Amino acid sequence: MYKKLIRPILFCFNAETAHNLTLFALGILRYVPFARTMIRLIYKRESPALEREVFGLKFKNPVGLAGGLDKNGEFYNDLGNFGFGFIEIGSLTPEPQPGNPKPRLFRVVKDRAIINRMGINNKGVKHAVEQLKKTRPNTILAANISKNTTSINDDASKDYESSFALLYDFVDMFVINISCPNVSGLSDLQDVSFLSDIVDKLLELRMYFDDYRPILIKVSPDISHQQLDEIIDYCLMSGVDGIVAGNTTRSRSGLTLEPEKIEEIGNGGMSGAPLYAKSLELVKYISTQSKGKLPVIGVGGIMSGAQAKEMLDAGASLVEIYSGFIYEGPSIVRKINSYLLGNR
Repeated sequence: MYKKLIRPILFCFNAETAHNLTLFALGILRYVPFARTMIRLIYKRESPALEREVFGLKFKNPVGLAGGLDKNGEFYNDLGNFGFGFIEIGSLTPEPQPGNPKPRLFRVVKDRAIINRMGINNKGVKHAVEQLKKTRPNTILAANISKNTTSINDDASKDYESSFALLYDFVDMFVINISCPNVSGLSDLQDVSFLSDIVDKLLELRMYFDDYRPILIKVSPDISHQQLDEIIDYCLMSGVDGIVAGNTTRSRSGLTLEPEKIEEIGNGGMSGAPLYAKSLELVKYISTQSKGKLPVIGVGGIMSGAQAKEMLDAGASLVEIYSGFIYEGPSIVRKINSYLLGNR
């Protein structure tokens, strides 16, 4: 029904409007009797064989929702009803920010790709905390945090510390976003000198809390091997719990659009099917270089159960989807989990 009815209607609207309509519909479903129960019955797939223990957390299945869909922490339980093993909210910044000018979100339907230059638009970390206080998450929740666009890189650690401290008691794990290509200078934070300044402070701050929250670093698929090697070494030595591999790419490799149409879309990070091979290679590289000692969440272009399994076989402990949820629909979570169980 999604591909034949719902997706064609949503794709009549520009991508950002469709995104907002989808979230609005999820909000409405909260008030429809038995809707949440029916969604769970249709989409959830549970089995002990799907369970994973990673970062000291027990995941009901290895399929998570990547950051960017629930930017403000307002729909994590609604999305969790579709059978995800975990949900990533954000990116969240200390202060609200509007992001980049519109239009800033584009579909490349033929290639099942998305290009965005959203600029980490969000209502700020305090708004997310208020949502989390009101509604307890019913699945494992990861908070993706970043710096405000107006904060200079030399002071970036203060932004991360602020969001980290405010969210700590309300989420299960953290993803440190230092690789979004849509905020000027943010990917420079992947330099290990900047990175260590940020993460060392978070690791120290974590010691003051009673409970342990895993800290993961989200890297770009465009990063050089030399820079990635430095990050891997830093993670292994410092106590960082894992890596999310990876973010969107500035590359347009794999798109079949005419060059002038690609140029017309302009700047932005690309996600979706054309990114899969690059993401898979990134996961393999991190797993090999760390000798399997550094857990990896593989994300980028997963559109099927076979690709999810290939990502897990390449060394990922868990996987995340985003564009696959948009193009294939919510049944993709059940299909991936069924495939992993051998029901192909």
